[in-house]
Amino acid sequence: MLFTSIQFWTVFIIFLMIFAVLRRSSKTGMMLYVTIVSLGFFYYANGWLMQLLPLTALISWSLTKIMRQYTGTKRKLFLLSIILLDLVPLAYFKYADATLFWLSTLWGSNFSLHDIALPIGISFYTFQAISYSVDVYRSKFTLDVSFLEYIFYLSFFPILFAGPITRAETFFPQIRRQQTTSERLMYTGLWLIIIGILKKAVVADYIAQYNNWIFESPLTYSGFENLMGLLGFSMQIYLDFSGYSDISIGIAALMGIRLRENFRFPYQSLNVTEFWRRWHISLSTWFRDYVYIPLGGNKYGKIRTGLHCLITFLLVGIWHGSNCMFALWGLLHGLALVIHKSLQRMLRSIPDNWFTKPLSVLVTSIFIVCSWTIFRSPDIETAYALFQQIFTNFQPKSIPTFWTMRSTWLMMMVGSCLLLCIKERYYNRMMIKFIYSPWLMKLLAFACAVQLAIEFNTSNITPFLYYSF
Repeated sequence: MLFTSIQFWTVFIIFLMIFAVLRRSSKTGMMLYVTIVSLGFFYYANGWLMQLLPLTALISWSLTKIMRQYTGTKRKLFLLSIILLDLVPLAYFKYADATLFWLSTLWGSNFSLHDIALPIGISFYTFQAISYSVDVYRSKFTLDVSFLEYIFYLSFFPILFAGPITRAETFFPQIRRQQTTSERLMYTGLWLIIIGILKKAVVADYIAQYNNWIFESPLTYSGFENLMGLLGFSMQIYLDFSGYSDISIGIAALMGIRLRENFRFPYQSLNVTEFWRRWHISLSTWFRDYVYIPLGGNKYGKIRTGLHCLITFLLVGIWHGSNCMFALWGLLHGLALVIHKSLQRMLRSIPDNWFTKPLSVLVTSIFIVCSWTIFRSPDIETAYALFQQIFTNFQPKSIPTFWTMRSTWLMMMVGSCLLLCIKERYYNRMMIKFIYSPWLMKLLAFACAVQLAIEFNTSNITPFLYYSF
């Protein structure tokens, strides 16, 4: 059930009314109610595979509770056991089929598991379970939580299917506090939901159809059309995923839980390092805290730092899927980060001014857009064909025809690009004006967003891209 569907919002409104009563009367009743609803959503999405979540919760919570009693080597062995047990289902469902395919190719056999269905959301709740256990091991998180609190955290439906990955230290103190949802938080949530619907259901879904045609058959189209498809996908993946995150954070806010932002205008980044501080923040910080730093981070010289960076981003790529293109995309970003870190002393000597800042944004954006080709293409041949068409078969004469045939698509792209250029402080001012506007204005804004979503709705609604990760 998509967060942009009428069915979801019908169910959610009924859910929210019951939730509001339980939140005031019984914290235990509220958590039990939300957990049952969350597991219901998980069953709706995954069928019998929904059993994985409560099983993971039970094993992870129980072993972490036992781990608290130990120190030294025993404590470390418990942590390693918990991490391995958490990762086994993810590794099986995400990588077993691809692994067997490569082994079958190597050995000349034809054995396979026939496309194992990946449970939606497994990557996100697995990472939350691991972060909880590691934070307890490090004594970074010291609260003793009950199993009901833990499964409530792991299955919380606004973040269950595609994040943002939420840390225990952010989540549990909020549900422990006895408080009503503030109007400011609720209206912030409504603002984020409106923005998310516009990003995902209006723009991303509409421009996705053309982008899909390009990546399915790049040689069928001219170089200019391929370039538009590449730019279109760069915009689509940002609007799709940041739109989902906005809706997710907004729904949680309506329930009185404040989640950290997951995107901060990433296409305004001056370099690749800054991009990863702004893009999918919950994932990039997770890999920083639980992979890069444990490997040694930047403590052991430039060569080791570069190696740690490459390993981390190789794993970031593999996390997205078993296709070798994801691994290549991760390595490409890892290499870009290594190069940027090695040149930092020289780059610091260059002054920031009206010329260097836009130039830095442009260079970074070109790299990010080109790397999305590797991410989106099913194989290296498709990526090569797309770039080949752009550089050898551009055909400027197709531009007027493209404008005539795809004027709405182009206007959406231009409008989105202009909105992405808005400074963060101006965006925050608009949000504050919305929060303190009359309720009739809020209702009108929400109605307009819904109407636009209906107007641009097609029979080929694109599911959230990160459902598949």
